[in-house]
Amino acid sequence: MFIASPLLYSFALVLSLTFLYIFGPQIIFTLNQQYDELDDLSLFTKALKPSDQISHLSTINPTPKIAFLFLTNSDLSFAPLWERFFDGNAHLYNIYVHADPYVKLSGDVGIFKTHFIPSKRTERGSASLISAERRLLARAVLDDPMNLYFALVSQRCVPLHSFRFFYLTLFGNSAFRAFTTQHRHRSFIEIISNEPNLPERYNARGDNVMVPEVPFEEFRVGSQFFVLAKRHALVVLKDRKLWRKFKLPCLNVDSCYPEEHYFPTLLSMADLKGCSKYTLTNVNWTGSFDGHPYVYEAHEVSAELVNRLRQSNSSYSYFFARKFSPDCLEPLMSIAEDVIFRD
Repeated sequence: MFIASPLLYSFALVLSLTFLYIFGPQIIFTLNQQYDELDDLSLFTKALKPSDQISHLSTINPTPKIAFLFLTNSDLSFAPLWERFFDGNAHLYNIYVHADPYVKLSGDVGIFKTHFIPSKRTERGSASLISAERRLLARAVLDDPMNLYFALVSQRCVPLHSFRFFYLTLFGNSAFRAFTTQHRHRSFIEIISNEPNLPERYNARGDNVMVPEVPFEEFRVGSQFFVLAKRHALVVLKDRKLWRKFKLPCLNVDSCYPEEHYFPTLLSMADLKGCSKYTLTNVNWTGSFDGHPYVYEAHEVSAELVNRLRQSNSSYSYFFARKFSPDCLEPLMSIAEDVIFRD
């Protein structure tokens, strides 16, 4: 009895340490996920509270703004070009940057340095990018009640028109009318229902896992990058039902791009008529590799390229384009005034 007890304790200790070694990281990961979920939920709840400023602002001359949501994980190489884009329009926009806190940013962040929001790690093929985009929306809604449009762009996006041209396209010439008619603002988000790989994307988390909240006939795909009207940004922040499904881990990572599925599906189900079904960001998927689009190099930058990238089959021309390599900055800056910002 006395001889067996130490052996029993030793065996139990070894078994416990083995359990912690095998399952400890997963337990910690799950606890971190739960903490992040609660933290984000608290943020969304605050953002959804009616603003006391709105009633006051509606009695004076309101100035609608566009919130630019920058999603980055490595660099902000095109900060000088965006500075030129925003120059002289400080009262018409706000900037919010979500950068991966585990990655050191390279390059001169310039105008973005005071606009970073509290961020969390992101990873391709997971719902973390959805969370980051919802986080950006919530911060922008909470920060300024005059943010009436929310434009999501990436670290490798560049503008194709002047800020004024973009602003007037969204709001028109009357700021007051833009404010009072915001319930009719459309969102510019790509929504596709006939993509060839739709079944594989739908079942990326397992067969029939998405039902009943997301039946296959309601599942949509589209571009990750959007320009959302405020009323639709609030729909995203209010959602709990679809999020329960889209936050589930992917089993087939080759067909799982949650950020390209969640927003098109949610807004298609919530208000399809209020959405354009097309994006304002030009992405070239010719010769794509490993889920990444075509990358433009410095020698390709020209006035002809900018004009070609602007062309669209939809009601509006494209206003942004990606994906550009960092060495494109210099040639883009050289044609900024005479080409890009001359509409």
